[in-house]
Amino acid sequence: MGVIETRNVTYTYPGAAKPSIVDVSLNIEKGEFTLITGPSGCGKTTICRCFNGLIPHFYQGEMKGETIVAGLNVSEHPIYELAKHVGLVFQNPENQLFALSVEKDVAFGLENLGVPREEMRKRVDWALNLTEMYDLRERAPSELSGGQQQRVAIASVLAMQPEVVILDEPTSFLDPLSAKKIFEVIRDLNRKLGITVVLVEHRLDLTARYADHIIVMDEGKVALDGDPHEILRSEEARLIGIGIPKATRLYQILKKDGLKLGNTIPLSSEEMASMLTEALKDG
Repeated sequence: MGVIETRNVTYTYPGAAKPSIVDVSLNIEKGEFTLITGPSGCGKTTICRCFNGLIPHFYQGEMKGETIVAGLNVSEHPIYELAKHVGLVFQNPENQLFALSVEKDVAFGLENLGVPREEMRKRVDWALNLTEMYDLRERAPSELSGGQQQRVAIASVLAMQPEVVILDEPTSFLDPLSAKKIFEVIRDLNRKLGITVVLVEHRLDLTARYADHIIVMDEGKVALDGDPHEILRSEEARLIGIGIPKATRLYQILKKDGLKLGNTIPLSSEEMASMLTEALKDG
């Protein structure tokens, strides 16, 4: 069993005419970097709300099926208990930051859990150093740039030391360069600390390279689930209308035109560039 498992989960928001997600069964292993993508309105955010207990505890509605996270059935455990195991970084950091200083924001969740003061200090400093925000710890979040605010939001989740970090389109308000820096911070957390990362994102040009598992949703259902290289080369992924990385599309076009390229599908421009260099060498 993975660190996150859903079994036939169907959920309908209060007053909605039809379910937002339908019969979703998926498995995310411990330590994976999983990318969840799909067209707008396909149910990506809804499934993430199931992972941390916002559904069914905060959003009432009607839920069928089971969600198990870190061995806990989310229906049977309150949100504050689940928060020790799974942290959620929102799309807009302003929804997450409200204290008068960066370090107070990062300490907020720990205070709620009654973590002893000395331990709290250690964890806050650790999370701020990890996200390179320690030097700005006394600043008001409102004085920071969008990218800095998002780093503080990530630090406040990391301070809780969860096993799983879920990020719901965390860079949608950022330019590509700031977004790339955030994704590199997230990738490092996954690689160096073994934290399971679940990233909801439609900008695959920026993110596909980091993932070792991709789940494509469409119309509330899991349409594709597996290895990113296999899925992003598939005709089904193209037909669903997700943003296939440009490097992957270029590879497919050049291969069709008879250029001798390797068999591993590139997911980033860097991978594509080194593949072309090799192909030209071999002439």
